[in-house]
Amino acid sequence: MTLVILAAGLGSRYGGLKQLDPMTDHGEVIVDFSIYDAKRAGFDKVVFIIKEENLELFRETIGVRVEPHIQVEYAFQTPANIPAGCTVPEGRTKPLGTGHAVYCVRDLVKENFAVINADDFYGRDTFMQLAKHLKDAGVEKGVAHHCMVGFRLGNTITENGTVSRGQCVVSDAGMLQSVTERTKIQKTATGASYLSEDESTWIDLPLDTIVSMNCWGFTPEIFDDLESDFTAFLQDLKTSSNPLKAEYYLPFAVDTQRQKGLCDIKVYPTQSQWLGVTYPEDKAQVKASIKALIEAGEYPSVLWES
Repeated sequence: MTLVILAAGLGSRYGGLKQLDPMTDHGEVIVDFSIYDAKRAGFDKVVFIIKEENLELFRETIGVRVEPHIQVEYAFQTPANIPAGCTVPEGRTKPLGTGHAVYCVRDLVKENFAVINADDFYGRDTFMQLAKHLKDAGVEKGVAHHCMVGFRLGNTITENGTVSRGQCVVSDAGMLQSVTERTKIQKTATGASYLSEDESTWIDLPLDTIVSMNCWGFTPEIFDDLESDFTAFLQDLKTSSNPLKAEYYLPFAVDTQRQKGLCDIKVYPTQSQWLGVTYPEDKAQVKASIKALIEAGEYPSVLWES
């Protein structure tokens, strides 16, 4: 199984390449812990999706540590890596979105795989659940059996500002029925709330709401579906209201495939505490939480020592 890691974005709110910001005294970054958890869950390959100009930086910062322990490959998210016959609007510099990022690994991944963000700490349980699903996942009667690990909203918000989360509707059978992107969610005295689309009001959102943290499990059949759907996105982009900034998001791509009957998505809830550095002020709390996990024996004091 392969772990695909989305690492092409710069943290604009954080103020730098937060994927490479050390979180321990030994220099480990958040993604070190994700790779470590994935490896002990049974994953044997990692593919980083990065900007080409960051290749040497990633190799020097992360690659040298993890390459002796797991196969590592790199894919580049570039405007040139698009379906044949398609073009990007003139003047476009913004990345084309997380759906496009996953499309960029199609030549490197031929087996079942998981997708995560580089700057999110998911916890060991997340990777155990992904691995359990992916070991047996396949396609039946043209329907690919994908999965998603769903987090409790209350375990994913910060004290230091708003966050973006995918609000999920899950059936009684545990299948994903919809994902609605909430781009501004804030913690409140009584729970949480999100800003309405017209930005006129804040709407309460229960802390036990299941949300997507871009933590998915796929069969390789998804690449054919991404090809056709992404082609349609690029064609529509030319005449869209925001051709220079509109993005092809992975949750929307997957939900489109679900609506077409090309896949179903099993949701595996987790009680794991998400950790992340959306804002610079988050770093101290993340470092303290990781230190506590190390002291509790969940991780060794040096991840890649042996």
